[in-house]
Amino acid sequence: MDLVDSHCHLDAAEFDGDRTSVIERARAAGVRRQLVPAVTAASWPKLREVCRASPGLFPAYGLHPTSLAEHRPADLDALGEWIERERPRAIGECGLDYFVEGLDPQEQARYFDGQLKLARDTGLPLIVHARRAVDAVIASIRRIGGARGLRGVVHSFSGSPEQAEQLWKLGFMVGLGGPLTYGRAQRLRRLVASMPLEFLLLETDAPDQPDAGIRGQRNEPARLLRVLETVAELRGQSPEDIAAATSANAGRLFGLPAAA
Repeated sequence: MDLVDSHCHLDAAEFDGDRTSVIERARAAGVRRQLVPAVTAASWPKLREVCRASPGLFPAYGLHPTSLAEHRPADLDALGEWIERERPRAIGECGLDYFVEGLDPQEQARYFDGQLKLARDTGLPLIVHARRAVDAVIASIRRIGGARGLRGVVHSFSGSPEQAEQLWKLGFMVGLGGPLTYGRAQRLRRLVASMPLEFLLLETDAPDQPDAGIRGQRNEPARLLRVLETVAELRGQSPEDIAAATSANAGRLFGLPAAA
């Protein structure tokens, strides 16, 4: 099995005590490549070192909307310089969050728009957070992308089939993980059962969003197998076929080398 975890925060403090073991368990489960997105400017150096230390980890640098209090306007200029120097696989995690209270929508939009423009100018894909903000994210992508367009993934997608289709037409895939494994996630489960496989990425969002089998516990990339099994069951296809297709999708979007 050759799986790609398209969204995993392996640089998080929750992994500081056993990061090597977590990576080893992932590889044993077939998760041989992982995208590791940033959340704040202060986190970029640690993320870079974590990815350098382990083959198969690929960094993305960005400014997360729920970390708004930690961002400064100068961080956008610094991000442009960091991207030019480090040549990451993607820009992110960025986006909009209308669920968490106290986050100024206009401030969020300023940082999101800045990162969309960086993606447009550099040609890099985006890793987008869109919690209760899918329509606003779609509008921003359309407005900033213009004729040149943008591409990327809306991770932990929780919108409607109609919103998903709009994203596909704009050059974006959807990332699905642990929430899909819960029986109550009927809308997501219907979506994954019928959507074109070419637009699907698998993710864990570890250490967050544990699947139903480890509810309330720390998540880790080896649990991507449970997401894979759920997708396969819902679509009536083999796990091997789903793994091959979604890994090819991730490789194509992020320009990933073959797994070592």
